[in-house]
Amino acid sequence: MQVKFGTDGWRAIIAKDYTFDNLKLAALASARYFLNHPDRSNGVCIGYDTRFMSKQFADYTAEVFSSQGLRVFLSDSFVSTPAVSLYTKSRQLAGGIVITASHNPAIYNGFKVKASYGGPAHPEVIAEIENYLPLVDPETSVTPDRQLIETVDMKGFYVEYLKSHVDLQLIRNSKIKIAHNAMYGAGQDIISKLFDETMVNCYHCSVNPGFGGINPEPIPQYIGDFIDFFREVETDVAIINDGDADRIGMLDENGEFVDSHKLFAIILKDLVENRNMRGEVAKTFALTDIVDKICRKHNLVMHELPVGFKHVSKLMTTNDILMGGEESGGIGITSFLPERDGVYTGLLVLEMMTRREKTLSQLVGELYDEYGFFCYNRLDLHVSEERKKAIIECASNGKLDSIAGFRVLAFNGLDGYKYHFDGGWMLIRPSGTEPVLRLYCEADSREKVDKVLAFAAKLA
Repeated sequence: MQVKFGTDGWRAIIAKDYTFDNLKLAALASARYFLNHPDRSNGVCIGYDTRFMSKQFADYTAEVFSSQGLRVFLSDSFVSTPAVSLYTKSRQLAGGIVITASHNPAIYNGFKVKASYGGPAHPEVIAEIENYLPLVDPETSVTPDRQLIETVDMKGFYVEYLKSHVDLQLIRNSKIKIAHNAMYGAGQDIISKLFDETMVNCYHCSVNPGFGGINPEPIPQYIGDFIDFFREVETDVAIINDGDADRIGMLDENGEFVDSHKLFAIILKDLVENRNMRGEVAKTFALTDIVDKICRKHNLVMHELPVGFKHVSKLMTTNDILMGGEESGGIGITSFLPERDGVYTGLLVLEMMTRREKTLSQLVGELYDEYGFFCYNRLDLHVSEERKKAIIECASNGKLDSIAGFRVLAFNGLDGYKYHFDGGWMLIRPSGTEPVLRLYCEADSREKVDKVLAFAAKLA
């Protein structure tokens, strides 16, 4: 079977496995699931990002759905994944589809499934759709019912929703200077629609299906040119979003990168300490241990979950979750949406900065003052399958007694192989969306992080 769902839907290389024929299989299997949903009469929605042929793939998916009798709401332009999730939930639809490969290289496209509650489909739902795949006839004729397809302004719907959930006037009054790097993705135009043009400097806010030769992922190795731009234009803070704008990274006023570990922690601190909000917290396996410490201090129940926001989103629909997140830039606030949202998260930080009259570096500094300095990095190894298996074998089942000379204190095999050592932790696991081996490390110094990642890369 050439359609295989992974951590976050189906992704494949365009023209190799991501073809109209295979897309038809994914769409027909998904249609069978939606037709059995209690809200099937309300229909489904479809959005798409700025990738090569995403619009055409979305149009075809709409045709397939309508041919099966499903009512379809199709976005009239490229749109962020959170906007599709919001539309799905607000209109009480059976579900939604986003044609996107998120942060993956330009040669990929994807098929994200959104559930009726406005978040990633639970693993059981994905399994059910996969079970329909063998039952789909590849020769099924697709005869679209145009009367069932309605084009809608999903982006505009999302922007209006943001206006009622963020204190935009407070931010406007501060006259803060914002840079927005959309990484050529679907989040472009949103920040600039919310503020006066004198407040926002846009960067890579145009359609470029090649993403300028980089992966549209908000991490340091892909934003060097943007940091140079940021420092030239005298800007106070930057929001950086990935290809479908459900992830975030930021720059402080000095042009220093602030990753999602720190962003999650400062938002959680603010929600609990300054806004008096309570609830449980959900984090994936590779997110910072500072979250554990904040939860212990405030007696909050914390759930540690396998990698993949779908696990977080599931808890957001079943438990009293205040917020949830993952290491790769996905942060979700349940009161807004049980979905990660890179634009909304950035706006929350801007609101916090202006309300507390603090720079982003000062907010991070408060975190260090209370919990100690911590540093994080991730290394993606593009190695042969043989080499990958050798590294995994060395790291598996708690076999290591020391990490780069640091004594191992504990081992956890929840999702991959995680070793806690003096001053930090190391995690080794294969990616669920790309053919790479991911090496993660958090520690109390940058030197220690570099040393541990170098050690992990040389295992076996």
